[in-house]
Amino acid sequence: MKNLSRIARLGLAVALVGAAAALSGSHVMAADCHDRPNAGVDWSECTKKNLMLEGSDFEKASLAGTDLSQTSLKNANLASANLEKATLIRAWLEGAKADGARFDKIEAYRVVFQNASAQRASFISAELQRADFTGAQLSGANFEKAELGRATFETAVLTGARFALANLSRADLSGASFDGSIDFDRAFMFLTRIEGLDLSAATGLQQSQIELACGDTSTKLPSGLTTPKNWPCATD
Repeated sequence: MKNLSRIARLGLAVALVGAAAALSGSHVMAADCHDRPNAGVDWSECTKKNLMLEGSDFEKASLAGTDLSQTSLKNANLASANLEKATLIRAWLEGAKADGARFDKIEAYRVVFQNASAQRASFISAELQRADFTGAQLSGANFEKAELGRATFETAVLTGARFALANLSRADLSGASFDGSIDFDRAFMFLTRIEGLDLSAATGLQQSQIELACGDTSTKLPSGLTTPKNWPCATD
């Protein structure tokens, strides 16, 4: 009986130590939300809404699940940062450097990426309705399964970008530029504006997509696809 009692006391002690360690760990994680912006900072799941963080260095930072709604990240360094599942509704990333960053599954309605550099960045399954990518450098960016309804890519560079299974309904690609291939495999292109684009090297395009999109006489299509007699171009 004494041995059993001793074992029970030992088990309780171990449990108490484990609980103390867990509480200590959660305290440390919570304290990270108060850390100042710096390369590699861990702000995972923190609330950072309505802040002015222009020019901050977040290179390789962990911002996964962070709420950055209406926060200004203009000219910030987000290179190789992880923003998976972050909230960036109406956030400003104008001029930001986000090459190699991870924006998978972000919620970013009306986010502004004007003149930002997000080359080789990942936007898989991101919510980017009405996003503004005007003038952005997006070579090699992956928008697979992204929601890009009414997004604008005027003067953006899209060389090697991937839009496989993306929703490009009413998105404006007409002013974008790219050399070589661009992937539209099974993308939804209802009233997607492709006026003036040379899509002859594009991959994944099907005639059914072209029939839904809005092009013009200067739109060039891949071999095997034909120009619609009447482009169904939107007026709004």
